[in-house]
Amino acid sequence: MIRIYNTLTKKKEEFKPIEDGKVRMYVCGPTVYNFIHIGNARPMIVFDTVRRYFEYKGYEVNYVSNFTDVDDKIIKKAIEEGISADEVAERYIAECQKDMAAMNVMPATTHPRATQEIGGMIEMISKLIEDGYAYEKNGTVYFRTRKFKEYGKLSHKNLDDLRSGNRSLLVTGEDEKEDPLDFVLWKPKKEGEPAWESPWSDGRPGWHIECSVMSKKYLGTSIDIHAGGEDLVFPHHENEIAQSEAYSGEPFSNYWMHNAFLNIDRVKMSKSAGNFFTVREISEKYDLRILRFFMLSSHYRSPLEFDREQMEAAEAGLGRITNAYENLKDRAANNKSESMSEAEKEQIPEVEAFVSKFETAMDDDFNTADAEAAIFDLVRYANKEVDAESSKEFAGFVADTLKKLSDVLGLVIEVEKEDIDSEIEALIAERQAARKNKDFARADEIRNELLSRGIILKDTREGVKWSRA
Repeated sequence: MIRIYNTLTKKKEEFKPIEDGKVRMYVCGPTVYNFIHIGNARPMIVFDTVRRYFEYKGYEVNYVSNFTDVDDKIIKKAIEEGISADEVAERYIAECQKDMAAMNVMPATTHPRATQEIGGMIEMISKLIEDGYAYEKNGTVYFRTRKFKEYGKLSHKNLDDLRSGNRSLLVTGEDEKEDPLDFVLWKPKKEGEPAWESPWSDGRPGWHIECSVMSKKYLGTSIDIHAGGEDLVFPHHENEIAQSEAYSGEPFSNYWMHNAFLNIDRVKMSKSAGNFFTVREISEKYDLRILRFFMLSSHYRSPLEFDREQMEAAEAGLGRITNAYENLKDRAANNKSESMSEAEKEQIPEVEAFVSKFETAMDDDFNTADAEAAIFDLVRYANKEVDAESSKEFAGFVADTLKKLSDVLGLVIEVEKEDIDSEIEALIAERQAARKNKDFARADEIRNELLSRGIILKDTREGVKWSRA
């Protein structure tokens, strides 16, 4: 039984799909005006892992994640570079997909783009006006927030408190609005901006309406899970609920999942704070498989501290798993004994207990930190129990179990042997350079890192030799 913490009810609930054996899941994607940053990467990795676990449990997942390809930031970038907004969006969608592949994030079932769904947005806005939930003023269409009686049910905010103390909903043209908390569904174009024809003005949609329309088109009126970063709870997801449920009269999403912020030096990552890193910048220092391992080392609802020490710990941790898997594969290929002994058959339940521990963690609101811990328990068991005397069949069984669990988390542990060897050689070369520069602390650090990955160094007259433990 999978239990999910539902932001809507503020408690863990048993997952019950709308349709047996199927999951309809929408995850808000990035606005594509630049390279994605590591804050974008967290929901991508987290909810890709949620999807993988559902599929592991036998569900058919319809996973939709959009690209917002019309936005003030995209238009600003286009003007700066003297190109069209379409060109900016196309470029950064392609770059985003490269980064996603490097993080082993699976492509969504559908990656809709806002600019391709304008017709559906105009249709939804038209009905909201017809039903009295929206109104037009000088070419701008606003949503009547107070008419939707359950407004605030996701963020647990009170409308009167919002009006007196929170300005995050206010937008340009507020003097035209019936209520300061009404939000924009459609806005007229400005000079030099992309625009589409509508009954109200040549213009473009507001941000919130985009996700409602794309979710409805590709997943249906009511969905199982809507997810994104916790910064989207209010106003974006709150507004999505209001306009979607006002339009259909039906529940929009049964479960709402939100990942916590990524912090750098205990401060939320942001451009204004100057502590901003793109995924591409991180890839220049670390393999992005390590970034994925790091992102899953904490529960998704817990704030995550990003720093060099954490990344190096993740690198060593993933190396331990990869090395254990390679050793198991070597045993499965090269050991003498073929079939499992009776004693090995008796150990099968012990191996399966690690799988149960992993599933228990993931069933409990996708606790990837405890799931990684279960994988490490299996690694320790493998390093202790599978040796040169083990059968090929038993070594293969343990290797397959380790890979199966790692695959659920999207951890790539099957690496070309040449890649592993070249990485080890590079670290040894760095250690030699550190010793030459009398940086013995770094030299010892590298030796210990390699040792944690099962690599033993031996200094000889011919140079440094290494072997696997």
